[in-house]
Amino acid sequence: MTPLFEPEDEQRKQLAGADHSAEPMVDDDSLAGRIRRYAQVGSTVGGLAARLAGNRLLGLSVDPAAHAVDLKVALGGLKGPLMKVAQILATLPDVMPEEYTRELAQLQTNAPSMGRAFVRRRMVTELGAGWEKKYRAFEHTARAAASLGQVHEAIGLDGSKLACKLQYPDMASAVEADLRQLKIAFTIYRQYDRAIDPSNIHAELSARLREELDYRREAKHMALYGRMLSRHPGVHVPEPSLDLSSERLLTMTWLDGEPLMSFVDHHIDMRNTVARNMFHAWYVPFYEYGVLHGDPHLGNYTVRKDGSINLLDFGCVRIFPPEFVGAVIDLYHALRTKDQDLAVKAYETWGFKNLSHNVIEILNQWAGFLYRPLMEDRIQPIQEEGGAMYGAQVAGKVQRELREVGGIAPPREFVLMDRAAIGLGSVFTRLRAEVNWHQLFSQMIEGFNVAAVARRQSEAMAGLDLPAPL
Repeated sequence: MTPLFEPEDEQRKQLAGADHSAEPMVDDDSLAGRIRRYAQVGSTVGGLAARLAGNRLLGLSVDPAAHAVDLKVALGGLKGPLMKVAQILATLPDVMPEEYTRELAQLQTNAPSMGRAFVRRRMVTELGAGWEKKYRAFEHTARAAASLGQVHEAIGLDGSKLACKLQYPDMASAVEADLRQLKIAFTIYRQYDRAIDPSNIHAELSARLREELDYRREAKHMALYGRMLSRHPGVHVPEPSLDLSSERLLTMTWLDGEPLMSFVDHHIDMRNTVARNMFHAWYVPFYEYGVLHGDPHLGNYTVRKDGSINLLDFGCVRIFPPEFVGAVIDLYHALRTKDQDLAVKAYETWGFKNLSHNVIEILNQWAGFLYRPLMEDRIQPIQEEGGAMYGAQVAGKVQRELREVGGIAPPREFVLMDRAAIGLGSVFTRLRAEVNWHQLFSQMIEGFNVAAVARRQSEAMAGLDLPAPL
């Protein structure tokens, strides 16, 4: 099969008739690699923007569907953090025109993959020249491709079906270059909008993205999730194969399933089953162990015929101090009982500083939006008031009011939790699920105790050599 995408330098080598498949890959972050990334991003995105601007200048109509396809191809070819941003945007319903959402959503599971030459070089680099002998069979055509790597199907020597995730070349340089560009963008943004100081947001995203490059760490996260969700039959976690894994190759058991979007037209009972299992997949680890999966986009899980969930990606995981989880529950009770002092305690535990009465009131507006489905003991959709556009309106109002009071600096700990809540809410919206969210949440936090979370967290992490909670 002809690969959909191969980097320019690889194409040149193949055209010249050179075979570099047995040469090791150089993946370390380097100045040269970052310069190449700057040039690649500049030419690709700049060219697309210039073409769009040219059409408008000449009075030519812009076909949204065609432009959306061009944008998908451009970001799919770039890989790395920029493609991840596109994946996140596609998760949020009603944020972009349907043409763009439809095309960018393909980057979650059907991104352009790299070809055989890349596959051979990556496998030689990670497992050595005789790597083929370590598998009974290995499919060189990728089954799925994402922002940092692509997945291949394989058969182990014992006959087991395996998934092999191969990291794209030069991703360390791409991540560092894109993070630098993001920091510049945040600095510019800060000059004209003081509502939110993005410095902690950048620091948190930087740390998590760098961690995602380490597949050995991801294997540990996978094992951790297997332990935490072992008692929940509605959620399935693959098992890592450590002898066939490295820093840039992750081999795991294969889990069969279908994309979530294939379930959106099923009967309401099936959609609700999927939603409940998704809720448990993300929040059992958080409320019972203080561990959060921070990337709930559609490519990171599949659904089985019985509505159970396969969790597939564990690169973006954060382990919180148990006290942080306690503060999430404190804020829930504070909003229900209008206890301002308890709300202040929760925000301060999260890391918010210099909280005035006005700032607390503004933060409570956003918190009220996120917690609203949990407040009422009844069956309901995740969002009743205007869908995702209502969320955008609330966010806009909060931003305007924060700007008026001088702005805030969201703590690092808050970033992934907020992202996970919005991402999951978007999934539930797409499913059109109608569930008693209050009961789900109440059952999950019943008898909550910070000390018990600390004990369970310690037991689950035992022997995995993971860093202490951040």
